[in-house]
Amino acid sequence: MVVPLIAGAAIAATAVAGKYGIQAWQAFKARPPRLRKFYEGGFQHKMTRREAALILGVRESVALEKVKEAHRRVMIANHPDAGGSHYLASKINEAKDLMLGKSENSSSPF
Repeated sequence: MVVPLIAGAAIAATAVAGKYGIQAWQAFKARPPRLRKFYEGGFQHKMTRREAALILGVRESVALEKVKEAHRRVMIANHPDAGGSHYLASKINEAKDLMLGKSENSSSPF
């Protein structure tokens, strides 16, 4: 008489756990995709190495080839000929120059 009672309780517990598992899975699938966190601030008056790295999406201490690859990738996405902004293109170029050490104290014409 006790065995059927225990079996019934086990089946009920399994059903409740399954119900919550299905609800959790559906909530997990319905959540928005995780978006990459971009730099939200405006540009500083004089660009720093940290800001240049944030613009290009690289670390502050990175190989020169990585800077060139990152510059190319970001510039393709923001080039004025492809509908991008001249201002952003100048900031991207300024960031590349600063990261490559070409111009430490030049500033954007904007």
